[in-house]
Amino acid sequence: MTPRSRTNQLLYQAELLLALPSGDDEHAEARRMAAEEGSLALTELALQSLLREVTEHAQLGRHDWRQLLGPEGAGIAELHRLRELAARPDNWLAWLIDKLEALHGSDGVARRATGAAHGLIAVGSGAALNDELRWCLTEAKAEIAALRETSEEW
Repeated sequence: MTPRSRTNQLLYQAELLLALPSGDDEHAEARRMAAEEGSLALTELALQSLLREVTEHAQLGRHDWRQLLGPEGAGIAELHRLRELAARPDNWLAWLIDKLEALHGSDGVARRATGAAHGLIAVGSGAALNDELRWCLTEAKAEIAALRETSEEW
C-alpha cells in the first residue's frame, strides 16, 4: 500500500468509527467515548502517514508528527505550511494537536456527557468531541488535497 492509500484508509476508518451508533443501553456512553478516542487515534496515524507521504522526496528517516511539526523539524515546504497551520489556534491542526496531547495524557480526551439525565444543567459545554472531530477531518481532507498537489510538484 502506498503512503497516500494508507492516509486515505486511515481517514476513512476514523470517519467510520464516528458514524457507529452507540446504542441506548448501559454501555452506550462508554461505546461513544471509545469510538471518539479510537477515531482520534486513527487520525493521529493518518497524520503520521500524511507526513510520510508529503516528505517522501526528502527521504526522512522518521515521521513522528511531534518532531516534524516542531520548531526543529525539517525545512520542507509542506512541513512549514503545516507548522503555520498548527500555530493558528482556530485551525484544524492546532485543534488536533491539542486533542492528541490530551489523548496521550492519563485523563484521555473523551468525556462523559453531562445534562439533565445526570441531574445537572449543562452550561455552554461546547460542541461534542464527535462533532469537533468530524469538522477536523473535513478540514484536514481539504488541506491534504492541497498538500498533495504541492508535494507532487517536487
